[in-house]
Amino acid sequence: MMGCLDYFWEFWNYETPKVIVVKKRNLGVIYRLVQLLILVYFIWYVFIIQKGYQESESGPESSVITKVKGVSRSQHKVWDVEEYVKPPEGGSVFSIITRVQVTSSQTQDTCPEVGIGRAKYFTSLIAFTCAPVLSFLIGEKTGRCISYNYSMKTCEIRAWCPVEDAASVNENLSKMAPEFTILIKNNIHFPRFRFTKGNVKDNDDSYLKSCTFNETTGLYCPIFKLGFIVEQAGENFTQLAEKGGVIGVIINWNCNLDLPDTMCNPRYSFRRLDPKWAQASSGYNYRFAKYYKHRGKSTRTLIKAYGIRIDVIVHGQAGKFSLIPTIINLATALTSVGVGSFLCDWILLTFMNKNEVYSARKFDQVVGRQHSTMGYQKAPNVAQCTQERALEAGPLEGKWGTAPPTSVRPQPAPRPACLLCYNQSGVSACHWFHFLYCKGLEEMILQVP
Repeated sequence: MMGCLDYFWEFWNYETPKVIVVKKRNLGVIYRLVQLLILVYFIWYVFIIQKGYQESESGPESSVITKVKGVSRSQHKVWDVEEYVKPPEGGSVFSIITRVQVTSSQTQDTCPEVGIGRAKYFTSLIAFTCAPVLSFLIGEKTGRCISYNYSMKTCEIRAWCPVEDAASVNENLSKMAPEFTILIKNNIHFPRFRFTKGNVKDNDDSYLKSCTFNETTGLYCPIFKLGFIVEQAGENFTQLAEKGGVIGVIINWNCNLDLPDTMCNPRYSFRRLDPKWAQASSGYNYRFAKYYKHRGKSTRTLIKAYGIRIDVIVHGQAGKFSLIPTIINLATALTSVGVGSFLCDWILLTFMNKNEVYSARKFDQVVGRQHSTMGYQKAPNVAQCTQERALEAGPLEGKWGTAPPTSVRPQPAPRPACLLCYNQSGVSACHWFHFLYCKGLEEMILQVP
């Protein structure tokens, strides 16, 4: 049993690989294929595709300014930008109204509770169903059942009357909406590389007055028609304008700063962001009101607007050559090549190691000479040497006499070696002789008492 001290000294042993050439063609093919796959992965994917030699930065600082132009007409009026664009500030998120339901001249009063999916209708007077309670949908119930028409009754409420849906007027703006133009001005900044660029040409003020976006000829003219954006998102404009929806305009900056600045260009993509086929609350709509005084009484016009909301989303990544990631990835690549050796060693020692032939050659233990009187390494027993592998021993010169003769089959060209002899005082002598060659043994150490 090894003690703690033995384990401690074993820890300080040095291990070095031993090179063995194995004449196995199939194993060599596996080894080279694994090396080839590793090299292709690092050269093609890590260094070419992922640009592993560069320092990168993602998530640039970005600003977006938008501006919409165009005029549309509904059944009753003409609509300009100030009315159909919300909010008017021109940020990265805005909506364009395409259809409205207008409820005019609402005042604080009592009126019948009406509206699809909201009111309860009765054919007779049932007072207890209209108990006074605050309705969060429309208003406060008064507790009375009143006539809605000649055949139906409903509860009376106190709210903004007349209520929505009962007196709403529908107006559609989608006829000319596809021709609305949208300017999307975007500037990005990568602080790590101190790099700034925008998507508008700044050398010609008149350029934006006569251009529209084209991916080939007008990349730096970010003026898009609303119909073009909806079409690129794969949507039908008429259906989208009827119920509303959310369209994302994605601007992607993928910049290789080792190349000239002119090679860093924006890439645009468009897609619908809201769930198109959702049964609950599909589309996009919101309400707002316009308040005024009529005969001294507070009055409002309630507008339920359906529209197309535009979300401008900016992504970006920049990279530039740096020595540190290059060294790290090169070291990783060179280290990973050793996986082939590990795999082939496992195959060799697991599946091809008949009678432990390869294990005997693969693992050797070399014991250093110990010049000490505390103990000596034993010389190998001559009887352990097989008759087929033994060599004829020559005469041993020295004060200890000659080696005993061995009656074994002589082999041609015996191999000389150095026999180290140790006495009690630790003095050694080296004698050249023809030694007995044991299997796997390269050196013999003889102890003389």
